[in-house]
Amino acid sequence: SGFQALALTALLVGLGACAGLPLGALPEMLLPLAFAATLTAFVLSLFLYVKALAAPVSALAPGGSSGNPIYDFFLGRELNPRICSFDFKYFCELRPGLIGWVLINLALLVREVELWGRPSLAMWLVNGFQLLYVGDALWHEEAILTTMDITHDGFGFMLAFGDLAWVPFTYSLQAQFLLYHPQPLELPMASVICLINAVGYYIFRGANSQKNTFRKNPTDPRVAGLETIPTATGRQLLVSGWWGMVRHPNYLGDLIMALAWSLPCGVSHLLPYFYLLYFAALLVHREARDERQCLQKYGLAWREYCRRVPYRIVPYIY
Repeated sequence: SGFQALALTALLVGLGACAGLPLGALPEMLLPLAFAATLTAFVLSLFLYVKALAAPVSALAPGGSSGNPIYDFFLGRELNPRICSFDFKYFCELRPGLIGWVLINLALLVREVELWGRPSLAMWLVNGFQLLYVGDALWHEEAILTTMDITHDGFGFMLAFGDLAWVPFTYSLQAQFLLYHPQPLELPMASVICLINAVGYYIFRGANSQKNTFRKNPTDPRVAGLETIPTATGRQLLVSGWWGMVRHPNYLGDLIMALAWSLPCGVSHLLPYFYLLYFAALLVHREARDERQCLQKYGLAWREYCRRVPYRIVPYIY
């Protein structure tokens, strides 16, 4: 599982550190490593594109055979390319990027200790918050099997680059910023930031767990009493609980956590808030795409759900 891969990585890094592995040297190599990750994503995407030329039509993603080779290379021809039982998209979706992300964060913390004698409170918070997020994602790795990335999108350069290069080297921007721009952080403010992250995580995990539990077993006592709307497909749409508050409560939790990750960096520079701004734009775009897919899939039932739950991500705002 993904969490086992994270634990194994932690064990190997710990053994390497005991053997003298210069983890603190990693921050100086981020640019060439990012280039290598991008090149790896390109080569992998090219291999998968060529492989998909011999794939049956049933294995192609919706829109994966547009006739435009650049478009198909970018978005991916095959839905879930495999060699034997190895699923490239499922493996790459979380493990390399998320584990690489927290590994870079750890290296930045180690480098801060080498430079200043101890890690700052701000660096501890960023590392801790993001490790919690990554650990949660990998612990619940099977939940990605129902996401749009897995069920609808092909595996091409867009996803490969995002998984292998964009996530680890961009999502670690807060820790990178703190290494070169240390920020004073007093305990009262740190406590407020911890509370913000806890609220975001509570919403994020509560909403996702409720959805996943309902999908697996609608008669589970934890969700059996929730109000639903029947659909023509035979499935039910949750219209109470977290999913009766807004149509995408997990996105709301994600955004609150993203804010908490940026706040330890202070407000002197916009760079640490790039992730928050980027992720807000990403989730708004993804939400719009989800809406179109759900309307197409559930029809009148989805229109009724939207009438009952008018707000998309933020209650009374959006």
